[in-house]
Amino acid sequence: MDECSGTGKDLAGYLIRHHSDQLRSIILSPDPPLHYPLYVDFAELMDEHPPVAHLLFSQPTHYLPLFDQAALWAQKIIYPDLKGWDNASLKEFVHVRIDVSGSPLESPETFPSIGRIRVKHRGILLTLKGTVIRSGAVKMIEGEREFICRKCKIRFKVYPELETRNTLPQPLSCPSQGSKICEGTSFQFVEGSTVCHDYQEIKIQESTQVLGVGAIPRSIPIILMDDLVDIVKAGDDIIVTGVLSAKWSSVLKDVRCDLDPVLIANHVRRTNELKSDIDIPDDVVMTIKQFWLKFKDAPLKGRNAVLRGICPQIFGLFTVKLAVALTLIGGVQHVDASGTKIRGESHLLLVGDPGTGKSQFLKFAAKLSNRSVITTGLGSTSAGLTVTAVKDGGEWMLEAGALVLADGGLCCIDEFDSMREHDRATIHEAMEQQTISIAKAGLVTTLGTRTIVFGATNPKGHYDPSQTLSVNTALSGPLLSRFDIVLVLLDTKNPEWDAVVSSHILGQADPERGKQDDDFDNIWPLSMLRRYIHFVKGYFKPVLTKEAERVISSYYQMQRRIAVQNAARTTVRMLESLIRLAQAHARLMFRNEVTRLDAITAILCIESSMTTSAIVDSVGNALHSNFTDNPDGEYAKQERLILKRLSSIDEVTDPNDVAASIT
Repeated sequence: MDECSGTGKDLAGYLIRHHSDQLRSIILSPDPPLHYPLYVDFAELMDEHPPVAHLLFSQPTHYLPLFDQAALWAQKIIYPDLKGWDNASLKEFVHVRIDVSGSPLESPETFPSIGRIRVKHRGILLTLKGTVIRSGAVKMIEGEREFICRKCKIRFKVYPELETRNTLPQPLSCPSQGSKICEGTSFQFVEGSTVCHDYQEIKIQESTQVLGVGAIPRSIPIILMDDLVDIVKAGDDIIVTGVLSAKWSSVLKDVRCDLDPVLIANHVRRTNELKSDIDIPDDVVMTIKQFWLKFKDAPLKGRNAVLRGICPQIFGLFTVKLAVALTLIGGVQHVDASGTKIRGESHLLLVGDPGTGKSQFLKFAAKLSNRSVITTGLGSTSAGLTVTAVKDGGEWMLEAGALVLADGGLCCIDEFDSMREHDRATIHEAMEQQTISIAKAGLVTTLGTRTIVFGATNPKGHYDPSQTLSVNTALSGPLLSRFDIVLVLLDTKNPEWDAVVSSHILGQADPERGKQDDDFDNIWPLSMLRRYIHFVKGYFKPVLTKEAERVISSYYQMQRRIAVQNAARTTVRMLESLIRLAQAHARLMFRNEVTRLDAITAILCIESSMTTSAIVDSVGNALHSNFTDNPDGEYAKQERLILKRLSSIDEVTDPNDVAASIT
């Protein structure tokens, strides 16, 4: 137990000084046979015992067991004080888990990407970050077995070898040492000496967002044991610390037998809720608040300044940029008394002619989201979108697809029309219920997919405005009703628009124009937009005002009465979409309540996605929508028109209530 630079007594003393609360709770726990974790902060250890911290990093296979033994020793020191308490007992299985967050080990050398793991990383305390793509079943393995030498009667333990896939080797010779070396080769197994461990293998893959174009994301198997099993599932983002080892690949005829790298985990941290890749300092929050104070008298002008930062290389397309912003921000998830969830995430579909910038918006939206997966319809099967069952070592496992990997983020599907009908049907449940229920190879389970779906598709042949959206896109009504906004981008010939667009594209090379675009009020940079969207999603939970409720309710009832061509879209889902979009717009406007302005904007977004407008005489082509010089004045006209139309048509809501709100 004694070591030159740190004895077991020193380690136990350190644990008592810094982790006595954890040790007490372990001793007072009611179940002695369980395995208990004891979390040690590596940064703290480095401050107090730099030599021990260095040895733990460079020789973890030797020092981690010493720490586990020190935890048992520390229990014996604390135990007499707790002896009179109920359930107080010494626990045999305590595992020290090293948390490296905030320590120097979070450097590129000891925190490489999975694709950069090399032989030099073997044997040190290594930290990796990735997404769980496969989660195996929890098994039981033998951790040790005790034998007696028939000749000299010495007892010794045999441990499994990872290289040979955890097989327990039979002892070949007696391990006795000293003056009388026994050469016995006959051994007897000690009954009841077997120690078993829970065992699970998962596989993590590096994030595709940090890779360059053309790079293939690499993956590595992770071994979880004892208290670490079953704490992560497919689709989770995790940071895992452990020891890199290797095991022989399975023997196949005429195939070279290699050593496959594998990480034996010591500490696992889920980062789904942390979203650590977007950092929002206080000075950025102050900048945002000052920005909105500046536009207090003209809030829509401030909103448009934010929207200009979305795909700045594409001229105009105000409606599309607003729809992208509202989709990424989303509404507030609602859970009723029965536990039924109403999703807060919005879905967006762009239907347009070639060359209208659909793929550009998809790629830019993926950059704005802190977690995104981009795929194409032709290159995606139903298994690739949802989950696939794979056989590994004689055991069936589930491997996460695009929608599961994008859980909590964005899934962009380009060429939506080229997906097979069967594959499109598999995402119905994922879009509305935000789960994927599967029954494959005897594996029956449900996975979470709290994902925004952003699709882009070409119309089927030439777009015919007289036909329904379902006919023009060859997408079924149930699928279309799940999209909050469906925008049609038609490349109609408009000489004035073509002249403006061409001058914009030619002017992008103008250095003077570039200097103007650097002004914060004119265009927001990508990093600022990401932070802003992330901040408003987490900070604001907008609530509908009575006025906004009346406007949304009146519009929905009117649509239900007059809907003929848009029957597939005018379901209860439309009402939920209106609420989500109004909440998203309130967040975009940096507010915590949904006002009439947000409700009217949500109505305008829904109107833009209708084949025939029910309330606005001329919505116009979304492709030719542009930013106006006086958006607040334009909005006042639209608001007056919409409220007047609602008050004249509505029969359920008192017209005086709505008309009075105009003034």
